[in-house]
Amino acid sequence: MARILVVDDERFIRNTIKDILEHEKYIVDTAEDATQAFEKAKTKHYDLIITDVVMPKISGIVLLEKLKEDGFDAPITIMSAHGNIETAVECIKKGAFDFLEKPLDLNRLLVSTRNALDKNKLVKETKNLKKKIQRNYEMIGESACVQKLRHLIELISQTDTRVLITGDNGTGKEVVARQIYQNSPRADKPFIEVNCAAIPSELIESELFGHEKGAFTSAIKQRIGKFEQADGGTIFLDEIGDMSLSAQAKVLRCLQENVISPVGSDKLIKINVRVIAATNKNLEEEIEKGNFREDLFHRLNVVPIHVEPLSKRLEDIPLLIKHFTEIICNAQGRPIKTFSNEAIIALQQRPWRGNIRELRNIVERLIILCGDTITPDDIKEYV
Repeated sequence: MARILVVDDERFIRNTIKDILEHEKYIVDTAEDATQAFEKAKTKHYDLIITDVVMPKISGIVLLEKLKEDGFDAPITIMSAHGNIETAVECIKKGAFDFLEKPLDLNRLLVSTRNALDKNKLVKETKNLKKKIQRNYEMIGESACVQKLRHLIELISQTDTRVLITGDNGTGKEVVARQIYQNSPRADKPFIEVNCAAIPSELIESELFGHEKGAFTSAIKQRIGKFEQADGGTIFLDEIGDMSLSAQAKVLRCLQENVISPVGSDKLIKINVRVIAATNKNLEEEIEKGNFREDLFHRLNVVPIHVEPLSKRLEDIPLLIKHFTEIICNAQGRPIKTFSNEAIIALQQRPWRGNIRELRNIVERLIILCGDTITPDDIKEYV
């Protein structure tokens, strides 16, 4: 049940609002001034604060500023009997969710409260989702090659330099790209991923740069491309070695001039995008074969990062197993299972051709098919 704090120096008003909201099944606390409200907000969790503007000593606007400075991220609604457009605009600029005029309209109060709580719920769900995504893209391991990767990521994250990540399938190239993004100044902007190998060559240009309605037979409406969607943020071009030569030419122009042109359009759209690319191919060999543009390679390969296969970081396998076990068991609502030391050693002795992706799949298989403790016999039977 949502908890709301009502702040007003007039007892009748705050108690009236309290009664109205409690009738709607909310949990409601009250405070008679901003100082008392600030102390309560530090000791209790509130989903919404509704505060008057004009109060003795400290105004509601100052309370709003102090709460925001202190990291209070739930909605704050301001109410005032002396309100005007300038006051309302000032409150909204300082981070208020809504501005209510006194005497309060009952329906307006209830609608504003529901909207504020809906927004707060959505913000919480978004944060939880981001945490889950970040958990899925953690870089796990203490081996020398993982430490080197962390050092490189730390060096380049705060820049906008382009990065080319190479490595076998399943080594975790996307994890590296996500780590660069999450530690960069663009972390609050979009991260757009494009799997160049999964898009047919005749559609890749439309996917990347968008198209106008009628640009080709199936273009029944306008489409915004991935580069434009990523404006201000980061675009991750996975498996870029599989991109068609015609699309490579357009990507090259985009990197040179920071502009794109949708398919079927003559207009140029200015963009500000950081580009991270990845491939499991040797692009220098692809250049020799005529499959990849050398000028594009040099544009992308400003900072090269190579991700080593799992066979070169076997000491990380116990940590990876623990990490995957927690994620999979939590996702499936199962008790956390354990791997015996002998089972871990048996897994370390396997030839990991599918790298970390293969390891994760095997951990999930063992969790589903085996008992609470996974043994070497389980490894023999199911792996």
